[in-house]
Amino acid sequence: MAHPQTDRYFVPAQSKAPIMASISLFTLMIGGASWLNGLGWGKWAFFTGLAMMIGTLFYWFSEVVRESLAGQYNRQVDGSFRMGMIWFIFSEVMFFAAFFGALFYARQFALPWLGGEGDGVMTNALLWDGYSAAWPSAGPDQVGGQFQTIPAWGLPLVNTLILLTSGVTLTIAHHAMKANARGQVLLWLGLTVLLGLVFLFFQAEEYIHAYTELNLTLGSGIYGSTFFMLTGFHGMHVLLGTIMLTVMWIRTFKGHFTAENHFGFEAAAWYWHFVDVVWLGLFLFVYVL
Repeated sequence: MAHPQTDRYFVPAQSKAPIMASISLFTLMIGGASWLNGLGWGKWAFFTGLAMMIGTLFYWFSEVVRESLAGQYNRQVDGSFRMGMIWFIFSEVMFFAAFFGALFYARQFALPWLGGEGDGVMTNALLWDGYSAAWPSAGPDQVGGQFQTIPAWGLPLVNTLILLTSGVTLTIAHHAMKANARGQVLLWLGLTVLLGLVFLFFQAEEYIHAYTELNLTLGSGIYGSTFFMLTGFHGMHVLLGTIMLTVMWIRTFKGHFTAENHFGFEAAAWYWHFVDVVWLGLFLFVYVL
């Protein structure tokens, strides 16, 4: 698709989507927080906000697709999309950096201090006499009781291989897109979506095993909270990435992309590769070490 009027900016018409997204997110977060704190109405508020958010995103991105297919975007708009996606992924990097930072602080500073290392001698003697820092741990008070961890070389390793393979299949699909081979794009992109779904299935199996057989839950002290915080949020990102790639498959099937104009596909691919890299760090620092 050509890029008309490359020296002019495209100014979109007024849209209700931003305010709709704000209300949806507010409802979603209030509902989620209330649900976690045991309020009965929180569950329904959460799912109401989720449904509102899904509807808003569908409406908003449909508008963007229509504008793109109408030829209203030029190279300046394309550049702004790329910068926006770069900054979005950077914000996600900081998001996971905070979570990995919490894990690092708990393991390297908080637990050793409670165990009496360094300046924590009196803290250990007065509050947790006899506690020896170790990892994995539910903390000195054994919040949630005894639990077992998930071996790194079982399902986590399988999921690692699945995500690495999906990165390869997605790269092949991208090269096929550049070669304008739509059939090959559909094949390899569809395989990538399938691998994402298999990853999510195994992640769900792992959670069920942890809760029902290992007594490893979100309430299992500092280990349980950091484990499910990191793996859970990563799983949400895999789900989002799988949805994005599914939409790209549908748009490719409808002929929305060309070899020269397919940034929607590229943006989804960038996001998926980011999710792959995060999992490698997660596999190493959560499961192996």
